[in-house]
Parts: sequence; C-alpha cells; structure tokens
Amino acid sequence: MPHPPASASPSRASDAASPAGLLLTGGGARAAYQVGVLEALADLRREAGRQQAGNPFPIITGTSAGAINAAALACGAADFDHAVRHIADVWQQFRPEQVYRADGLHLLDVAGRWRMLYGLARLLARWRREQPRSLLDNAPLADLLQHLVPLDRLPRLMRDGHLRALAVTASSYSSGEHFTFYQSAVPMQPWVRSQRQAVPGPITHAHLLASSAIPFVFPATAIAHGGHTEYFGDGSMRQSAPISAAIHLGARRVLVVGAGRLHEPQASQGPNTLAGYPTLAQIAGHAMSSIFLDALAVDVERLQRINQTLSLVPPEARRDTHLRPVELLVIAPSERIDVIAARHVDALPGVVRRAFGHRGPANADGAAATQSSALASYLLFDTGFTRELMALGRADTLARREAVRRFFGWDEAPGRDS
Repeated sequence: MPHPPASASPSRASDAASPAGLLLTGGGARAAYQVGVLEALADLRREAGRQQAGNPFPIITGTSAGAINAAALACGAADFDHAVRHIADVWQQFRPEQVYRADGLHLLDVAGRWRMLYGLARLLARWRREQPRSLLDNAPLADLLQHLVPLDRLPRLMRDGHLRALAVTASSYSSGEHFTFYQSAVPMQPWVRSQRQAVPGPITHAHLLASSAIPFVFPATAIAHGGHTEYFGDGSMRQSAPISAAIHLGARRVLVVGAGRLHEPQASQGPNTLAGYPTLAQIAGHAMSSIFLDALAVDVERLQRINQTLSLVPPEARRDTHLRPVELLVIAPSERIDVIAARHVDALPGVVRRAFGHRGPANADGAAATQSSALASYLLFDTGFTRELMALGRADTLARREAVRRFFGWDEAPGRDS
C-alpha cells in the first residue's frame, strides 16, 4: 500500500495550532516493532538538532499492547529520549514469564499423543469444574506495569505543558460498546458514536490491562463505569475507527504505527498455499489478524478519501466549518511479522506451543509454519523476537527519513517541538 504523504507546512516545528498525535496500535508482542520506530524517531530528532528535553507528541493514543507503550511514553513526556530508552530496555529483555503464566495449561505439557489426549481430557474436566477466565494468566504483566508505567506522573506532566492528552481503548464484554478512556490537560467534551463512546478521567493500570487483554488468551478486567462495574477486553475488538481518538483530542496530524502490514499481497494457489485442515493455531492467528489489523487499514483508507474530498472544497467554503484535513503518516512493517515469528516459535513456553498446535520453525512446509506462527507472534515475548522486530521498526522508520522530517518540520531551523 502506498504510504499517505506527509506534506510540509510553514514553520511546523513552532506551529502550536497543528499538534501532532501518535497512535500505537495493538498486537501483543508485535508491539516491539513500535519501540524500534520510537528509537528511530528519537535518533532523527537529535539528528535534526532537537536535542533538548521535550515531547514531539502532545497527544498520545494507544490500543492493546500499544496502549501500554503509549502510556509509558506519556509518563516520560518531559524527556522523550529518556522515555524511549526506558521502554526499549524493557522490550530488549522481555521473557514470556514477565507477561503471563501458563499454569492452567500444565496438564498438556506431556509428551506422546495418547498422553496429550489424556491431558486434554483432564484439562477440559478441570475447566468444566473451575470455569477458568482465560487460557493464560497475565498477573505478571500487572506487576510489570507498576515499574514501566508510573501513571501518577501524568497530572504534573499535563500541568507543566509536556502532554495534552493520553487515550487508551478497551471493549466492554458487558455492554458490547467500544470505549476510549482519556485523560487530558484541560476538560474536553466526550464524544459518542454508534457503539462507541469516550470517557474522561484518570487512566489507571486497570485500563491498560483491559486494553491489552487478548480475547480468550487473557482475562477480562473489571472497571467501574456509570455507577456499576463492566468487564473489558482488548481495545482492538470492535474498534472501527482507530485514528479517531487522536483527532477528537485535537490532533491535526497523526503518526500511525501499525503492528502488521496493512495490505498483504494477494494469495494464490501454489506451493506456498496452505493445504489440509487448519490447526487451532492457524485459525486463531487468522482471527487475531482480523481483530488487530483489518480496522486500521480501513480507517487509513477512509481518512485518505476524506482528505481527498476536502481538497476539492474551496478554502473559503470550509472557513466557517469544523472540517479540516488531517495529515497522516503511517509507518508499518515492511516484512510479514508472522514470517519473523516462525523463526522464533520455539521460544514459546512448551506448553503454550503444544496447546495451540504450533508446528515449529519454518521448514519444508513453509506456508503451514508461517500461518501457525501468526498466533505465536502475539505471545512471543522473547528477546530474540522482540529485538528483531525493534530492528525492523528502526530500519523502516529510517527508510522514511524524509517523510518523517517533513511531518515534524525537522527540515527547518531547530526550534521547540510542536
């Protein structure tokens, strides 16, 4: 897909009327790619002579694992470079046990087909008795958030002008509505759309756990809302307009960092086409891609069409309206992340790998291995995988160097961040 152009504007670096927004999308362990993008942005910012402390994104939004990265970045908004280094240090050292426990699947951690079937029967019987809430327990992630995301800093950072707003999304299992929870420096009117609503108030770790709770895999999170408690899961579910939160919060230009290629080459029958009945891992990976990737591609195309339509309206006709074009820069992986995951699938805890039917690293059956690894790519919180994604994010961003410089106005004389 061709990337949306990042048009230059006069004195961009000092144009407070054109605040930049950042959208970090969902995707579990795939969010490591975002960290590489942020590292490259920090490098390009210093290269352009913007070495001073500050934050190039006054409006930060995130979904799923992207919500955690977004909140961590917002909590370090007084010093963008330092915040990025802190986030990168965590992702470079990731291990699965820092994010989840697979205790509920231990009965499957046996060798041999018959013992596997026996373990599965025992597991199903146990689940029928205990009614488990998810396949994996993300309690370790809750502990990690205390260290990675000091949300108590947000009010001061907003008072000092380092940050205008932070927003994270989650989907309510209780009501079926999609929610954007946002915290802003000044009161902002919440918005309501069909099956979507925005809720102002302090962002908490519960919001981050809810936003990143991959359906079926991690448990729902209870959050008080409207005088009662609702249970929330991953913010990518039912998210029909991922970019809208940044725009509602005042962004006039948005940098979108994807967690997967927005458009894959059309598949055709051939040696790389999957044959035979799909495994559970292949079905789940396909479902995850539908949840995490499809809505963003549609929203990007919709915004491009709106911008094109607005370009046909004379400026004088738009002057007395709220209609404004939104500048968009999209950075997304240049390689298929599930292909990368296929090289690292053995790093998954053995019980998780066997429970979902992963077939191991790519080999002669390349198509099957790759499609099996789509699900693994969301759970591969392992240094080998996360570091490779971070390197890809850096490379993809540096390859768009000129577009990034135009987006921020860094091709002008050094000034303060917008």
